[in-house]
Amino acid sequence: MYEEYTTQALPSKKYRELLGTCFCVFNSNNNFVIENILRLDKDKKYSWHILIDKETGQLLDDVKQTINQISGLEIADRFYEVMEMRNRLVRSYQVSAEECDVSDDEDNQILATKYSNGKQEYITEDFLFYFIDKNKELSERLYELRDL
Repeated sequence: MYEEYTTQALPSKKYRELLGTCFCVFNSNNNFVIENILRLDKDKKYSWHILIDKETGQLLDDVKQTINQISGLEIADRFYEVMEMRNRLVRSYQVSAEECDVSDDEDNQILATKYSNGKQEYITEDFLFYFIDKNKELSERLYELRDL
């Protein structure tokens, strides 16, 4: 698919909308994690300005020192899972899919990813919907924590 604002081939509008949704829900949860860290920080050792500049993976220790003390490992585990999935999106590359059934784009444009073990796979709409669902579950746990 092509758009008037670029000559590069793009995945379908629906796929790009889902991809954008993935980044929005992840960013929302990343900020919600920071909000909960700050709320639970009784010693006031954390600063929003410092936390917001950290890469997501660098927040895991802060989560363990604050959120885990109240909620156990569930939130940290869910946060780690969506972080790893988000990394697959960020480190993806665009391809023309060989299989017609993995893309709804007329030119079979889709993202793919390669894991450190060498495994490669397409980032399908199912993957994107699963990522959105996992972020919803994390958000629900973060709301529960905030409301304690």
